[in-house]
Amino acid sequence: MRSRAPAHLAALFLSTILASALLAVGGGAAHARTPSPPPSPSLPSSVDGGAWSSGHLQGTAVDRRRGHMYFSFTDLLVKTDLSGRPIGSVTGFTGHLGDLDFNTADGRVYGSLEYKAAEAFYVAIFDGARITRMNMDARTTDVVSTVHLREVVRDYTADMNGDGVFDGNTGDTPDHRYGCSGIDGIAFGPDLNRRGGGRLTVAYGVYSNTARTDNDHQVLLQYDVRDWRRYERPLVEGAHHTSGPASPDGKFFAYTGNTTYGVQNLEYDRHSGNWLMAVYKGRKAAFPNYSLYVVDGSEPARRGEVKGQPRPESGRILSLLPRGLHHEPSGVYGYESGGQYGLVSLDDGRYYVAEAGTVDSGGTTLQTGRAVLHRWTGAVPNPFTVLGRP
Repeated sequence: MRSRAPAHLAALFLSTILASALLAVGGGAAHARTPSPPPSPSLPSSVDGGAWSSGHLQGTAVDRRRGHMYFSFTDLLVKTDLSGRPIGSVTGFTGHLGDLDFNTADGRVYGSLEYKAAEAFYVAIFDGARITRMNMDARTTDVVSTVHLREVVRDYTADMNGDGVFDGNTGDTPDHRYGCSGIDGIAFGPDLNRRGGGRLTVAYGVYSNTARTDNDHQVLLQYDVRDWRRYERPLVEGAHHTSGPASPDGKFFAYTGNTTYGVQNLEYDRHSGNWLMAVYKGRKAAFPNYSLYVVDGSEPARRGEVKGQPRPESGRILSLLPRGLHHEPSGVYGYESGGQYGLVSLDDGRYYVAEAGTVDSGGTTLQTGRAVLHRWTGAVPNPFTVLGRP
């Protein structure tokens, strides 16, 4: 026993030294990488989301522990296993169901949900365990609840020219603060204010308008959702509730130039500590109009100017990762890639990047979606490479 003690102490000392060195390389505790989840069950090279009479594919999410994939088709949520076999679906949405993300803390799926005509914007929360059959009605089955986002309503309905008239769902107007068209991208990740803990991050949609100067930022709201069950209400079409937080826990701005409907898919990657924002390209000649922007997770949000506003305004400004393509006149970095229809980080350098399409079925056009496995390479212009197809 005594003869083993020195060796044991030496091994313990070496382990301590190595752990300290690894932490130093990672940039300290504030930016230490979160361990990746276990790779079990094994993940396929692609997952087929099926073909549906619906809107086009908007977003995807994966429950790795249970082996389920979720697909948002604008007015339809589809749940499959990892072989693409449909397990259940949720119907009955008259609003716009957008991007999705899976919350490992409570095992539920969160999605953005818009009702522009009613000036109502929600986070829809799906209990995936209850989605057990096809065509479950969101309004009459206990599978989805909603939380109202008051901050989005305030910016969407802002009468920016002060004429006493809100011009509604159109981008051809000076109304809508920051050009806000609602919400779309959604993802779980760390607090961008570095106060600790996880947050749900919701990204604004932003109208395309080349005549404005106040719509050149991507706007991200963060919420601590641990107490959100007190706000959750059933989805009642035509009787939109306003139960939700009075304000976000943080509001952030990323300067990219105007896009067409803002962040379509938002994703946090624990492997790199960065945030990915996949967008439809903008049209302003003064900007590069990339299709993917990356927020540098190693740089804290800083107080700075929210450029182009009618009156001087400061806010919490996020830094773009200084990698990829670079447009010197605007200072904007980015990439050209997919991800606008679904983007899921597997937190180990791999991603599911979704593809959307259509098929004809007896004269009826059906919308299709497929999540295809990629690896991040950081190459330009496209930083993703396909890992394989069936």
